[in-house]
Amino acid sequence: KLRFLACADCGNIIHPPVPVCDKCLSRNQEVIEVSGRATLVAVTVNHQMWMPMIEPPYVIGLVEIEEQAGVRLTTNIVECAEEDLAIGMALEVAFEHYEDVYLPVFRPADPALRKEAEH
Repeated sequence: KLRFLACADCGNIIHPPVPVCDKCLSRNQEVIEVSGRATLVAVTVNHQMWMPMIEPPYVIGLVEIEEQAGVRLTTNIVECAEEDLAIGMALEVAFEHYEDVYLPVFRPADPALRKEAEH
């Protein structure tokens, strides 16, 4: 489940998290669950190894969640061929397990565009 900090008074999603809501200045916050649906806003394919646990090439994307315009995450795009990537494409969250954390990544919402993970 993908969760964000939100203002309990006005419902504004606060990302990145800060102590005060930027819309109503409330300090009354709660954690909410979002749908996990997003839109691809920007994308790049990295062909250089920067971290030993991630084999290149890999896709880094900027995604905007469905619930609130302007709430964006920099994340990996998985299960998608490079030639199928398109700005504006619908995505859904998936999670990858690394040691003691689960990291959100995104994949095409359309199952027809998904490819099997390469390991």
